[in-house]
Amino acid sequence: MDDELQQQRTTLLELRVDAAERLATTSRMLQSLLADRAGANDDDEHDPDGATLSSEWSRLTGLEEAAAAKLAQVDDALARLDAGTYGICVSCGQPIPAARLEARPFAERCVRCAEKFVG
Repeated sequence: MDDELQQQRTTLLELRVDAAERLATTSRMLQSLLADRAGANDDDEHDPDGATLSSEWSRLTGLEEAAAAKLAQVDDALARLDAGTYGICVSCGQPIPAARLEARPFAERCVRCAEKFVG
């Protein structure tokens, strides 16, 4: 494996560790909130702590979903690396520019295709 691909693998593995740690931490916090809320009044409108619990629940759920999505993106990029398709746009088949991969190592589309995909 050439040095550039090895560096990309190292970067992706570091991102994977970070995403997995954030997912585990957020999941633990969410489980703790669930345990705290188990005996709480579910009537958020009239419970002085209800709004706080609900907003914290929403915040942690969002963080958990974002960490899980990032982990999946990194795992997909590692699979593409192993398959020899890393750095190739999944839409047009053209190489993804190095600058894009540096900024977004798990990118699966070139900028042009990503703009079309989102837009």
